[in-house]
Amino acid sequence: MVKTSVASGWREARRENARAAVLAAAWDLVREDGLAALSLRELARRAGITTPTVYAYYESKNAIFDAMFAEAAQEFVDLKASLPATDDPRRDLLTETRAFVDFCVSDVPRYQLLFQRSVPGFQPSPESYELAVSALEVTRELLARNGVHDPRYLDIWTAVTTGLVDQQVANDPGGDRWSRLVDDVVQMFLAQFSKN
Repeated sequence: MVKTSVASGWREARRENARAAVLAAAWDLVREDGLAALSLRELARRAGITTPTVYAYYESKNAIFDAMFAEAAQEFVDLKASLPATDDPRRDLLTETRAFVDFCVSDVPRYQLLFQRSVPGFQPSPESYELAVSALEVTRELLARNGVHDPRYLDIWTAVTTGLVDQQVANDPGGDRWSRLVDDVVQMFLAQFSKN
């Protein structure tokens, strides 16, 4: 009985390591050539396995995208959890917004996968999407601490902040022309929508 349990644990650990290696190769590939470049043949080559072996770990390309989405969403959740909370909600919103913009512009394929519909036919699984929703809930609570309660204003907030990222990525990659506007955007937004 113990031998079976040990063998089963070893097989599961080996499988998880192989899945992680495929996922790491997928990230490397899309960071070099974009999300559209993810091909199972090239992914298998980079991971040092055969294409049919990829299917042993992920049933489809969309399953790989879903695992990537979940990993990226968890990184985003972890980032938000790592930010300090103070007695100054405006400062906390500034800190979170700067962190959001930096997170996005530092890894464009991750940003595109999480915040844009860049992969035709891909939709994250409910479990993966729930991670992204939990991260948005942190922002909703932070806006509420700043006196912003109307759900429409959350929509405006996400449009404005992702708009900064889109402009930065598209028009000044590696620069800070739009990312340096975060403080102004937060001030403008709160001046218009905060009820404090």
